Amino acid sequence: MSVTLPGDQNFENCPSIEAKALKINLNHHIYGTFAEIGAGQEVARHFFRVGGASGTIAKTISAYDKNFSDTIYGEEEDGRYVTETRLKKMLDHEMKLLEDRIPKKNHPNKMFFTYANTVATIDFAKKFKGHGWMGIRFQTAPEEPYSEIMLHVRFHHTEARLQQETLGIMGTNLVYGAFYKHNNPKKLLKYLYDHIDLDSIEIDTINFSGPVFKGIDNRIMSLQLVKNKMTDAVMFDPSGNNILPARILYKKNILLLRGSFRPVTRVNIDMFEKSYDIFVKEPKVNENKTEVIFEITLSNLSAQGEIDEKDFMDRAKLLCSLGHSVMISNFKEYYRLVDYLSEYTKEQMGLTMGVNNFVEVFDEHYYEDISGGILEAFGKMFHNNLKVYLYPMKNFETGEIINSNNLKLHPRMKDFYKFFKYNGKVVDIFDFDQDNLSIFSREILAKIKSNDDTWKDGLPEGIADMIIQNNMFGWAKKEVEEKS
Repeated sequence: MSVTLPGDQNFENCPSIEAKALKINLNHHIYGTFAEIGAGQEVARHFFRVGGASGTIAKTISAYDKNFSDTIYGEEEDGRYVTETRLKKMLDHEMKLLEDRIPKKNHPNKMFFTYANTVATIDFAKKFKGHGWMGIRFQTAPEEPYSEIMLHVRFHHTEARLQQETLGIMGTNLVYGAFYKHNNPKKLLKYLYDHIDLDSIEIDTINFSGPVFKGIDNRIMSLQLVKNKMTDAVMFDPSGNNILPARILYKKNILLLRGSFRPVTRVNIDMFEKSYDIFVKEPKVNENKTEVIFEITLSNLSAQGEIDEKDFMDRAKLLCSLGHSVMISNFKEYYRLVDYLSEYTKEQMGLTMGVNNFVEVFDEHYYEDISGGILEAFGKMFHNNLKVYLYPMKNFETGEIINSNNLKLHPRMKDFYKFFKYNGKVVDIFDFDQDNLSIFSREILAKIKSNDDTWKDGLPEGIADMIIQNNMFGWAKKEVEEKS
């Protein structure tokens, strides 16, 4: 069977699912358990069907009833079952049982593993498409500490049977990949889609941990998900851990600031702080249920050609150091971004934008690929309690400060724009620092590379030190050139 992996070449010799399961079964060192909740034992059955499972499987369990599940793994505080915490409890519980009942001293050459998933497939009314968590805890040597892969999936099939089959295939790919592809996590990620259509299931969160993944930054793995078109958006928190967008954004007020952040500047922080002060005073905003996101588009990351992972990590580390959650998305157009966020919340949302970016939003050419054009796009963008918080810009020829009252649009767009402005959808930021209007990240980046120390003046406190200490944005290259 020929399989095209996302972002990769055609693999004519890709092993079948049966071949993968059989290879695991025939390895007499691999031994473990399968625990699956919510969609039957879809992964375990692949290993049973090919034969030789007695040498691999110590136990399978499907605690389908909620009372049974709670008795075995404990109750969740929020009463939910398809969660990351439930998956962790499953892995903890099953691994402890395996170690207690199969003493290592009697099986010194065994490499233990526990695979688990907790899944909700599509409901009968087909209103809820379904999602799930799956993970594996495993060893690649008998005395080695455990490594772990945990991921969240969203189903796109509209039949429960097809969702179950897809889950079974991806779970088998995960078990096989953990033992035979762990030395290259980026390829392992692609192999999860072996024999699966890319549009049938979405991976929107994944985390690798343990000794075999030492040195792997999960933010890079998040980037791969978007780059490989496995999902449209990923998020990570200030500590650098990948987080599930649905969990963070669900029923939240959201304030989002898009930028290149190459590097993050004083103007970026002023835009955020001033818009946040306005946003949390909105009548429908609960500050305790507000999520702030700094977002970078994939098109921005690839603006110079191929994505430079070090450049990406430089931006990510600086934003995380300032305590912010970061989103990487494939949404070049703002209306697609808002449409995505609207899947998780109907609460008040805000976009912080500079005047120049806001003017671009009214360029009709961006909407030629949708049948309703700019009218459809703006309908999606502003239907859900959205406001734009507009940061001014300066005309350096005239000295004029440009805001919502005097910005220049195509004549055809003027009346269209007035509709949104006079309905309170556009809010000017007046309490801004005028010195920031002359700060541009592209100029700072050029100064970093040209040995002009004035670049430090445009950055938030501590950011310049991080850039120098970590050789970010070409700083190391500049020092080498000076020495030569």
